[in-house]
Amino acid sequence: MTVIDGYSTTRATCVLAPNPSPMTLDGTNTWVIGEPGGSSAVVVDPGPLDDGHLRRVMDAAGERHVVMILLTHGHPDHAEGARRFAEMSGAPVRAADPAHRLGAAGLADGDVIDAGGCDLLAVATPGHSGDSVSLLLPEDRALLTGDTVLGRGTTVIAHDGNLGAYLRTLDRLRSFVDQRNIGLLLPGHGPVLDDPGGTLDYYIAHRAERLDQIRAAVAAGARTPAEIVALVYADVDTSLRPAAEWSVRAQLDYLGLPLPGSRPLACPAAARGYLARLRRRSWSRISTERAEICSQPRAAKSASALFTVSRDAPTSCASSSCVRS
Repeated sequence: MTVIDGYSTTRATCVLAPNPSPMTLDGTNTWVIGEPGGSSAVVVDPGPLDDGHLRRVMDAAGERHVVMILLTHGHPDHAEGARRFAEMSGAPVRAADPAHRLGAAGLADGDVIDAGGCDLLAVATPGHSGDSVSLLLPEDRALLTGDTVLGRGTTVIAHDGNLGAYLRTLDRLRSFVDQRNIGLLLPGHGPVLDDPGGTLDYYIAHRAERLDQIRAAVAAGARTPAEIVALVYADVDTSLRPAAEWSVRAQLDYLGLPLPGSRPLACPAAARGYLARLRRRSWSRISTERAEICSQPRAAKSASALFTVSRDAPTSCASSSCVRS
């Protein structure tokens, strides 16, 4: 597996924030972008409010002057340190959400930003959150994805996100990587992905399977998000069950399946058996699809279970006990 801290393309370098946890994978990936030998740089997602990390980001910029700070979205693990880093560097902050801007314009679909002598193209990718933006670095054939696509596993729909928008985003990105000949995804958490097409194929297939499981849980008699989590996300650690309910609510909203009430399951053991059989069929099918993807030039690389959540706003989670959202 690629070591992400210090990973570099020709124009992008990762500085890993020291905020690892079951919620954040290895930590938040802060990206320093600039033309080699240039005099200026752009920083994407300064990360948490941690002066040691922010000083490391300044050190990674070296002799280059940081002229702009960009946010892929406003969740604290990506944006909390932005104001402090702006004070340290003198750079303005651009973001899709006006609440996170500082002395700068917004960040809208199609905007082109001069990133230290090379261009970054903003691509609106809502879904994980309403303000999510990805950034194309065409000279490196790389796409910075924030939490829209992660280096391990899949992404949950946050309380400020929308599943319908996310599915449209995945379809758009799947076409985009072919149209732009993108060879790398540089995520906000986890390692770099060198097969963008295969990864997105897997994300799209996984989402369809999870929706089938939610439908089946409701058909089996689940009456609350907690009951659906207990059936569909049976292997998730109990401490993460409340977080998983965010994903369930987003999927129910998308499916138009309001739950009729909070009465208990009539036969929970039977319902669990039904969902267990569905999961075996479902994951057998997705494993077959994934094997087919892997047999083609684009191989699906994102294999670990993962979802994204925090008390204030979602961040990433990956462990053996975690769910595929």
